[in-house]
Amino acid sequence: MSDQDYLKDISAIKNLMSKSSRFISLSGWAGIFAGVYALIGAAVAYYIVMNSGRDYLILDGYVFRLILLDLALIAILSVGTAILITTRKAKSDGVKIWDETTRKLLMSFLVPLITGGIYILIILNQQKYGQTGALMLIFYGLALVNASKHTISNIKYLGYIEIALGLICAFYPGYGFWLWVIGFGFMHVVYGAIMLVKEKKQ
Repeated sequence: MSDQDYLKDISAIKNLMSKSSRFISLSGWAGIFAGVYALIGAAVAYYIVMNSGRDYLILDGYVFRLILLDLALIAILSVGTAILITTRKAKSDGVKIWDETTRKLLMSFLVPLITGGIYILIILNQQKYGQTGALMLIFYGLALVNASKHTISNIKYLGYIEIALGLICAFYPGYGFWLWVIGFGFMHVVYGAIMLVKEKKQ
């Protein structure tokens, strides 16, 4: 066997080891749907607030509860769709959907995300809600970057963008809504489309 054959074998072994330690069943469609849900939810929230008689929210108001319900529906639909698409893709790829790698991925993603969610609820309870949009973007971005080491998808770049948008949002809180739309809406659609192109090439 030639040296070139040995190098090919070593490369194949390294590739298999990398795949075995990373979650490989993410689909671009999950990102696209999450972005679409966010855009629809943002449009609904904008309509509700603009037709409420005031252009701001109060924490004990009916409109604020509607916005929370809107956000909850976006999250539920995004997660549910991602699970459905990922499960189907895993079956078609012939890989397990739930193993040690998946557990590590979820822990890496959920710890910063849940921490951020609790912190946001704490400051909302303290009547400090001017930075809510910025914190959502930043903690979500940190969750993506933290989880990126357990998946072959380059979600860390999306995470960096979300963090950057969050910091900009913190500096310009008056544009929080529109930066949230860009981060959770348009960037998910763009990222999902890029992933789909890569999937087709593979």
